[in-house]
Amino acid sequence: MQILRRADKNDDGKLSFEEFKAYFADGLLSGEELHTLFHTIDTHNTNNLDTEELCEYFSQHLGEYENVLSALEDLNLSILKAMGKTKKDYQEASNLEQFVTRFLLKETLNQLQSLQNSLECAMETTEEQTRQERRGPAKPEVLSMQWPGKRPGRRVHRHNSFSPSSPQFPGPGLSEEDNQWMAQINRLQKLIDRLEKKDLKLEPLEEEVTEGNTKSHILLVQRQMSVIAEDVAAFQVALKRYADGAASQRGCLRISIQKLSNEPRYMIYEFWEDSSVWNSHLQTNYSKTFQRSNVDFLETPELTSTMLVPASWWTLNNN
Repeated sequence: MQILRRADKNDDGKLSFEEFKAYFADGLLSGEELHTLFHTIDTHNTNNLDTEELCEYFSQHLGEYENVLSALEDLNLSILKAMGKTKKDYQEASNLEQFVTRFLLKETLNQLQSLQNSLECAMETTEEQTRQERRGPAKPEVLSMQWPGKRPGRRVHRHNSFSPSSPQFPGPGLSEEDNQWMAQINRLQKLIDRLEKKDLKLEPLEEEVTEGNTKSHILLVQRQMSVIAEDVAAFQVALKRYADGAASQRGCLRISIQKLSNEPRYMIYEFWEDSSVWNSHLQTNYSKTFQRSNVDFLETPELTSTMLVPASWWTLNNN
C-alpha cells in the first residue's frame, strides 16, 4: 500500500503513532482524536499499524473513491506499459512515428495536468473552508524577527524579537527600515484580504516605467506553520538556523517572521530576487533539513503561497 510506504519514515514496514500523526494530521482532528482513530484502526492491538489494518479501515470509507483509485491503478499500469514500449521503439522509429509519439505524450500529459488542477482546486476549497471555520480573532504579535538578505557593505538592522544571535528578545524598538518593511507587508496583506472578499473596485491603471536593465518584479513567499505546542522551543531553534542560512544566500532580499500571540502559529515572509533563486534555495542542505524537521514539529502541513510584486516596492537603500 503506497500510503504505508510514504508514511513509514523508518522503513520498518509498520506505522507508529508518531508516524501516523505526522502523515495524517491536517488540522481537522485534534491530537486526542487522532490517537483514538489510531487505536480504532489498530485491530491487532500492537500499537503499530500494518498494511492489512490500513486497507481494512479505509476500504470501509472509500465510497465513490473506490472507482477512482481503481482507475488510477489501471492508468498507472497502462502508462508504465506505454513508457516501456516508447523507450524501446522510439529511437528506431521514423520521423513521422516520432512526431505522433511526442503528440500522444503531450496530450497524455495535458489530460493528467487537467485532472491534477481539478483535484488541487478541490483541495484548496476544502482547506479554505476549514480555515474559515477555525479562523479566530487572532492578531500577530508586535514582536517579530527579521533578517536582512545578503547585502555587501550594508549595515544590519535587527528587530527587537528573535535576534539572529540570540533566541531571546533583546534590543531596541523598531528601526525606520523595519517600519518600512512592515508597511510593505501590511500593504500586501490588505491586497490579499481585498482579493479574498472579492469586492475590488476598479481604479485607473497607473503604468510603472522601469529601466531596461532593472528587474520589474521580486518574489514574495508566504509560509504559514502551525507548531505542536510542546515542540515550539525546538522549532524556534530549527527556524533560526534556517533563517540564518537563507539570509546568507545570494538573492535573498529579506526574511520577516511573525508569531501569533495566542497560538503557536508562525507567518514567514521571504523576499527573493526571482523564482529561480528561490528554487535553488529550496535545494540547499539547510532548507531540506528544516523541511525534514517540520515533519515532527508541525501540527498540520505548512501552507505556502508565492506572489510576484513590483520591484519598486523594494524601497530600502541598498548601500
